[in-house]
Amino acid sequence: MQMSDPGKGPSWKAPTTDGARDRPLDGAEDDDFRSALLAGLAATPKRVSCKFFYDAEGSALFDRICTLPEYYPTRVELDLLERHAGELAVLIGPDVELVEFGAGSGRKVRRLLDALRRPRAYVPVDISGEHLHQAASRLRADYPRLGIRPVVADYTRAFDLPPSVSGAQRRVGFFPGSTIGNFAPEEAAGFLGMAAALLDGGGLLIGVDLIKDPALLHAAYNDSQGVTAAFNKNLLARANRELGADFADDGFAHYAFYQPLARRVEMHLVSLVAQRVRVAGREFRFATGETLHTENSYKYTVEEFRSLAAQAGFVPRRYWTDAARLFSLHWLEVA
Repeated sequence: MQMSDPGKGPSWKAPTTDGARDRPLDGAEDDDFRSALLAGLAATPKRVSCKFFYDAEGSALFDRICTLPEYYPTRVELDLLERHAGELAVLIGPDVELVEFGAGSGRKVRRLLDALRRPRAYVPVDISGEHLHQAASRLRADYPRLGIRPVVADYTRAFDLPPSVSGAQRRVGFFPGSTIGNFAPEEAAGFLGMAAALLDGGGLLIGVDLIKDPALLHAAYNDSQGVTAAFNKNLLARANRELGADFADDGFAHYAFYQPLARRVEMHLVSLVAQRVRVAGREFRFATGETLHTENSYKYTVEEFRSLAAQAGFVPRRYWTDAARLFSLHWLEVA
């Protein structure tokens, strides 16, 4: 799906393998997943967008990943949000409408909402309606005076926001978790251009993972408890549940590695034997060692990401990193 001329930056093209981590669109998820998986299995090399990781089981597994000792992004980003909350509140300003792309559980946005002065509304955008409304209900209980207006949408595609609430001075986006890294750089620029158009007159607070020792990246994507492996393989279990596929759990292995030339972590499911798999009535062959490419996670330097944001229509302002420069948080304003 393509949205030409999103207003700023290059044209927007929804990602394939490099798509952002998100969740299947309620009501259309079966057809969307079916079509994407069939097309990906017929491609060379085989691939599927990582947005299909996130059914109910996948979402629960990812919540577990975020608590693992090897998985630094969640821990470091939460610390940055807490340590710089006052400064962020000043930069963002009062009376804002906060739009979160890929809202998830809402854990991180609480740090921001607690710091902001008179936030007028919170608009969480997520592709999983059930997951989104559950998180919104929890937030309503804790923030009864805040207008919470969930939007069920695939934010990797063009979508509309509801009209701004009365009294809101501007819209500000929140895109934590370094989900931007799941886009290829040209796709990331397209997404940022779309976001700049949606947030016209406002800004974007975004988390970005940084280039670092490959050993740290390897550990983060190959945790000792095997949760990331289960998360990756759940994609096949989901195909079995929803599409009548016959993937054998012991026929594939999780494989994740850092590709330094491309500056990305790649996740694959490796076929351990030569096998045939049926999905939605069609048959596909895997050779021994052949992979299904499920995710990319690109890493940046601070300077590279600021340049990318500027090309997409933002003015990079402040940024913050932890002492070890594992992760970065960027405040961007719309030009």
